[in-house]
Amino acid sequence: MKYLSPRRAFAPLSESAAAPDPSAVVAHCLPLGRSFPDVLAVGAFLKATITVIRGDQAWISRDLGNLDSPAAITAFEQTVEAMLALTGAEPVCIAHDLHPDFHSTRFATRFAAERGIPALAIQHHLAHMGAVLGEHQRQEATACLGLALDGFGLGPENAAWGGELLAVTPSSGAWLRHGGLAPLAQPGGDVAARQPWRMALAALHRLGRADEAVARFADVSGSGGPKGVALLLRMMEQGFNSPSTSSCGRLFDAACGLLGVLPIATFEGEAPMALEKLAASHPDVCLFADPVWQVLADGSLSCDPLLDRLMALGCDAAGAPLACSTLPVGQQAAGAALFHRGLAAALVDWVMAQAPAPGTLVPLGGGCFFNTVLRSAVVAGLQARGLTPLLPVALSPGDPAISFGQAWCAAAHWVAQRGKG
Repeated sequence: MKYLSPRRAFAPLSESAAAPDPSAVVAHCLPLGRSFPDVLAVGAFLKATITVIRGDQAWISRDLGNLDSPAAITAFEQTVEAMLALTGAEPVCIAHDLHPDFHSTRFATRFAAERGIPALAIQHHLAHMGAVLGEHQRQEATACLGLALDGFGLGPENAAWGGELLAVTPSSGAWLRHGGLAPLAQPGGDVAARQPWRMALAALHRLGRADEAVARFADVSGSGGPKGVALLLRMMEQGFNSPSTSSCGRLFDAACGLLGVLPIATFEGEAPMALEKLAASHPDVCLFADPVWQVLADGSLSCDPLLDRLMALGCDAAGAPLACSTLPVGQQAAGAALFHRGLAAALVDWVMAQAPAPGTLVPLGGGCFFNTVLRSAVVAGLQARGLTPLLPVALSPGDPAISFGQAWCAAAHWVAQRGKG
């Protein structure tokens, strides 16, 4: 099957645009393979879209950008009106993200109250799975094992998720989290997403190698030197402003920081994109004498042995740590290839630890699957083990598809619980 580039699946609307023309606001109209009740879904926060399900079709808006300005919020609300007018839908429910502080969530709550309909919170990574399953019209599937890999999505009890193995049963609307990536601290909170060296510092701290931190990172611009590095270590020791996350995006950041690949980035995801490019330039197959991962008793996936290998690349012949900025490009590329292939093998093994039946569907969603090196390796690994990976084709693997995933999950849940109503 030929996959369209997900990076070009949606074209953002200008924040300065006038109220959207209903005839031009839709980016995709997808067949669903069966009829559902009318459902409205309003996406999350980043790369927001609107989806309306009516009958056997889903109408998905263009990417409205991030809901972080009055202009974007106005465009968002106008788009809801335009989509409902265009489709003539009368939603039986409205679906939204689990995060209570997103404008889309607050809008959904208000809309539901005004219309007297339920507002259904759909967990972010379940929505990623729903988007892939819905595009492939797999609503009758009885059991799937999905990988949702991205930067952030709120889980139950305010947990920061982003590297999830989920069991999904579309025919009943049920889902279960088998586990997440072993959590890493984010020293300084969200700023760690733009400063990969901080995630590398968290990895050193977790692996008991904090004594190497100053040598590796004190010369990073903006680190604050030895005192700044020591301060972040104390923050993690005390659990202060260092929330943990299972995010695959932050795991990529840790690898970038350890290899000195953009230890300070200008935007989230910049460093992992550079790491992908380096990995693609070093296509030699990495064979592992011993696994560089471990599936833990609680179902989580630890990549600590893989991170430890990257740390070894950042040492001199005597084993002394080097400043991350001094690693030559060739060594960075070798480390990037090691990380990508090691992580892909770990993810496949993680899925197989659930003893899936041959042919089990494995939807792959979340922004980390923009990464062609990771995506290709995971798909090949799953197929070699007799499973059936599913990737988005027309839609993005990232957040522009969240509203469609929300709508599809809400519709499947509605049908399973209440019938067509």
